[in-house]
Amino acid sequence: MALKWGIASAGKISYDFAVALSTLPEDEHSIVAVAARDQKRAEDFAKNFDIPKSYNSYEQLANDPEIQIVYIGAIHPHHYDIGIMMLENNKHILCEKPLCMNEKQAKKLITYAERKKLFLMEAVWSRFFPAYQYIRKQINTGLLGDIEQVDVQFGFDLTTADRVQKKELGGGCILDIGIYTIQISQWAFQQPPKSIEAKGELNSEGVDIEVNAKIHYSDKTFSNIKFSGKEALTNTAVIKGSKASITLKNFWCPTTIIDIDGKEKTWVLPESKYKTNYINSVGLRYEAEEARKCILEGKIQSDHMNHNESLLLAHIEDEFRKQVGVTYKEDE
Repeated sequence: MALKWGIASAGKISYDFAVALSTLPEDEHSIVAVAARDQKRAEDFAKNFDIPKSYNSYEQLANDPEIQIVYIGAIHPHHYDIGIMMLENNKHILCEKPLCMNEKQAKKLITYAERKKLFLMEAVWSRFFPAYQYIRKQINTGLLGDIEQVDVQFGFDLTTADRVQKKELGGGCILDIGIYTIQISQWAFQQPPKSIEAKGELNSEGVDIEVNAKIHYSDKTFSNIKFSGKEALTNTAVIKGSKASITLKNFWCPTTIIDIDGKEKTWVLPESKYKTNYINSVGLRYEAEEARKCILEGKIQSDHMNHNESLLLAHIEDEFRKQVGVTYKEDE
């Protein structure tokens, strides 16, 4: 039976998510409705993907009894309010990262979802790519040895991207791209940090546009992290073990890795009749598949991206912001 989706917002990432869903079987996933604050944007989005219903408010989406799960693709500052609204109306949720603006909001949203016994997952899509699943097996079987170090860089020229530059939109790189560097560090080490060092550069609005950080897991194990909204970086992650290392190209959505033998290994994404806004966005299908699988099994969280993990990511993001000097009104 098809999982019936509602899409909250008609922006670029929501568009790509709809593209990704279009590559999955129709008897497993269907989009029932899309909502945006602008009726025409919602209508155009719906027309493009043959979606039956379009709404000009998220309240209408929440009140649609046909929808089982909502994908929240709105900007960060709206995640908490939209999330609470959808849970109040008994909708499961797949919410774009970051789950919320801070740990305090994330804790409230997760607590409410657990009380309502509804599925909630932060959409850290990286973890559901076949490359991540493959590397997890390599780690678990001991082929890399003990994980000792992660080196990760992530950067683009985002100087004209309002969502990164403007504070009122939840701007800053930590919540936009930095979260990916944090999540792969956590995914590799599978434990809370012992200590964190972060320094960065702020723009005129007081949000971070570049950060260098180090996350320590013990005296000898750590991650070196750099992310930037000023310039393109290598956009690779290297996971180093005591026996071998693996490199992920485009580590946040990898289709190619350099394996422990030094050879490239590639997974080809399915083709789509639509073009996506962002690289490898068809890979958003993997997190949608995970959501359906969990809901069919009666789970309210994913084993691969659980609630405690989201809280830990939010905690680390908060610590990065504290050290760099970024605050939002949601922190008050």
